Amino acid sequence: MLHNLTLKKNIRTFSVSPENLTGEKGKGGMAVDGSAAEAARELGQGWKVNPYIVIKPGENAVLANIKGQGAIKHIWIVDSSKAGRLSILRMYFDGAENPSVCAPLYDFFCNADNFDYGQISSLPICYNPRRGMNCYFEMPYFSEFRIELENIYSEDIMVYYQIDCEEKEIESNSLYFHAQFRRANPLPYKEPYTILDNVKGNGVYVGTYMHWGVKSNGWWGEGEIKFYIDGDKDFPSICGTGTEDYFGGAYNFDVKGKYVTFTTPYQGLSKISNTDETYKSQRYFDMYRWHITDPIYFKSDLRITIQALGWRSNGRYLPLQDDISSVAYWYSDNLNDEYHPFPSANDLELI
Repeated sequence: MLHNLTLKKNIRTFSVSPENLTGEKGKGGMAVDGSAAEAARELGQGWKVNPYIVIKPGENAVLANIKGQGAIKHIWIVDSSKAGRLSILRMYFDGAENPSVCAPLYDFFCNADNFDYGQISSLPICYNPRRGMNCYFEMPYFSEFRIELENIYSEDIMVYYQIDCEEKEIESNSLYFHAQFRRANPLPYKEPYTILDNVKGNGVYVGTYMHWGVKSNGWWGEGEIKFYIDGDKDFPSICGTGTEDYFGGAYNFDVKGKYVTFTTPYQGLSKISNTDETYKSQRYFDMYRWHITDPIYFKSDLRITIQALGWRSNGRYLPLQDDISSVAYWYSDNLNDEYHPFPSANDLELI
């Protein structure tokens, strides 16, 4: 990518933040009254007067509403609350009624339990001290985009953010970015967990984040991931060999009897709860896998499932009933996919 920096381009760079809500040229830092006006009272205009917004309970705030053609290149965001999964991120492209992105804010950035810090140093998603969330997936739009954050928590949420964009001509065959959240708690016995289904169109699958809550003692990751592509029915075109294998590890993520976290550009086990109790129940794991150099292309439809398998007596698999949630990331030419019903506040809660 570095070689692209040496080429002339017809691009206008702009940024949307509380200090420039429209992204207009020469309109940043102009506030005379705002969220930090009291702190800037002796300095005045231009001195960090409005660096954040406050979203009240039940309010749906528009972070950006931009007309034109171009692409989102980077999103940085952080909040100051304990809302966790109760702040909901949605993104809309080119006038679509349904959101292309619908996920709890922290799940989208691969960290469902935001109260415990876990570094993520991957190419498209970075989670940095203390809760700095960054997304580098490019998101093209032909006429407009809108990003919203809904507060379904019981208290105000203070949000800092910056959305970096390029105003430019987009190639006619560009695909739309999508991300969808799912959860099963508990997973029904002997049923696979569905990461993604009902996706239609021509596109490419680019990544998976999973927050896995283990409810049984012992190893929990024998299950296979399956990609059903372009009309596959009972059997998939791509079938993995195990959960930790798909996320780039091996043999239970175990080194000398202990789970070991890792974060790399494409794969990671970024966080483990209760690290001193390796094979005990009531533990949570955060894992990500990016299909950037090995994307999964589909021409008409895509469905993805993963099994939850542990071990029982006499060397037999045990179908697990764990608390599993995920965010699937993909691009497609379709803005009309029907998403799975979004969970209620009670169904989102991490207990």
